Amino acid sequence: MVHIENLVKRYGDLVALNHLNLDIKEGEVFGLLGPNGSGKTTAINCMLSLLKYDKGTIEIFGEPMSPDNYQVKKQIGIVLQNVAVFEELTVQENIDYFCGLYISEKKKRKQLVEEAIQFVGLEDYRKMCPKKLSGGLLRRLNIACGIAHKPRLIILDEPTVAVDPQSRNKILEGIQELNRQGSTIIYTSHYMEEVEQICTRIAIMDHGRTIASGTKEELKQMIKTGETITIESVLLDEKNLREIQALNHVFDVHYESQILTVRCTGAKHNLIRILNYLQSQDLAFGRVFSELPTLNDVFLEITGKQLRD
Repeated sequence: MVHIENLVKRYGDLVALNHLNLDIKEGEVFGLLGPNGSGKTTAINCMLSLLKYDKGTIEIFGEPMSPDNYQVKKQIGIVLQNVAVFEELTVQENIDYFCGLYISEKKKRKQLVEEAIQFVGLEDYRKMCPKKLSGGLLRRLNIACGIAHKPRLIILDEPTVAVDPQSRNKILEGIQELNRQGSTIIYTSHYMEEVEQICTRIAIMDHGRTIASGTKEELKQMIKTGETITIESVLLDEKNLREIQALNHVFDVHYESQILTVRCTGAKHNLIRILNYLQSQDLAFGRVFSELPTLNDVFLEITGKQLRD
């Protein structure tokens, strides 16, 4: 559905996109991840022909994308991180306005607006103006404005920023429902648990290019971390830490505030080896956690950065 090949975008001496390649298949919920400054927003703006780029090709629905390709553009829905609605219009009027940019037939538009209101759960707020809505409801309105015309491709740029857990769950459930109804989704977020929950395939960007892509299971197989073990309320000295670091399949040890975090490869019995060591040294400890790798582990190991850089 989306094909990007060797895309280059420069801002003077800064290379924002460095021969970026992406392929997004129809029916996917495609997660696009990367630290701040990695090129995600630039890539989306180029994809939508909102930015000129220096080199490369972009095809959407099998057609070259261009600023005047309105046949393609009318099949795309955009929900940006910054809420973009009219304060002087009501909820219903806002959705009707944005839907009207794509659908001119009044009867059809009325039906689509009603479906969008029901889809995001704003039935009781249709006559309210945006300034009277909570942050979560405002996000839902923003989504409704972007998807009311039933687009084939929907781009969601961090749609759950600064919303309460209930609204976040409602939004994520809505995204999955849009996908079930036939829309392909491009989803960016700094919340790894969201990406794990809804995305069928993921690409990680850094320095303007794709550095890893695949399903979440495929990405986790690319990294060294196979298990992270956390042990609380344990009193260790430098000798203990060196000996734990020397245990088989241990490759990273972090100790702070009497909390020990050990990253191991995917070998069996890592936890047993560490607990046996603590018992052999007669070291008492509190709670113990063992976790398989997460997308956050993948992101940190592949990019060397925290996602919230």
